[in-house]
Amino acid sequence: MFLTDTHTHLYSSEFETDRKQVVERAIAAGVKKLFLPNIDSSSISGMLSVCNDFPENCFAMMGLHPTSVKENYEEELAVVKDWLGKHKFCAIGEIGIDLYWDKTFLTQQLLAFETQIKWANEFSLPIVIHSRNSFNEIVEVLQKNKKENPHGIFHCFSGSKEQAEKAISLGFKLGIGGVLTYKNSGLAQAIADIDLKHLVLETDSPYLTPVPHRGKRNESGYITLVAQKLAEIKNISIEEVAEITNANAIEVFGI
Repeated sequence: MFLTDTHTHLYSSEFETDRKQVVERAIAAGVKKLFLPNIDSSSISGMLSVCNDFPENCFAMMGLHPTSVKENYEEELAVVKDWLGKHKFCAIGEIGIDLYWDKTFLTQQLLAFETQIKWANEFSLPIVIHSRNSFNEIVEVLQKNKKENPHGIFHCFSGSKEQAEKAISLGFKLGIGGVLTYKNSGLAQAIADIDLKHLVLETDSPYLTPVPHRGKRNESGYITLVAQKLAEIKNISIEEVAEITNANAIEVFGI
């Protein structure tokens, strides 16, 4: 059995002292493919370094995270476009809209999101969407850009069943991570009737650590805990969860 972590920030400073060991632990745990989303120009070097160190296991995305969309967002987007033209990436991500911390740059976030959707179409890449307190805004942008035929993953999905069905209807998989193991998250109920073919696994490490490690640093090896919880919810084996979610990840990324 092997698993795929479709979203992990292995280049994060939280892994500064033991990054190599963290990746090796994940691989030893059966997590054979790990997909790294970009944040902004400051994260590119570290991200590519991890992928160069583990070329058979780690794969990079390119994009501008919505919380990094500030006054200089056009400069940041120019960096993204430049990298897309000179390096192979598996997706545009993570991109989207975040209205949890600050709504100051909503207009700029919308422009950056739409621009990167168009680039995904130009480079024939899926998109990985960050959506926080912004599901309706995200859907509006996706519907507005239907001709670009965006597809990919709603990263860290934690919404309702209705939102899950809406995201799926737009051509997206749902990224399911540690939140699934949280007792009062409601995510288990939201996806109970969602066919497994629409789900992929992720950790978002070092964040959103699954139970029983909640409160500590997350790492890709813990995705087995998410897979086991999903198997319990679906009343199937963890091997079946692994097989189907791996196939879903391949469908999205082509790797």
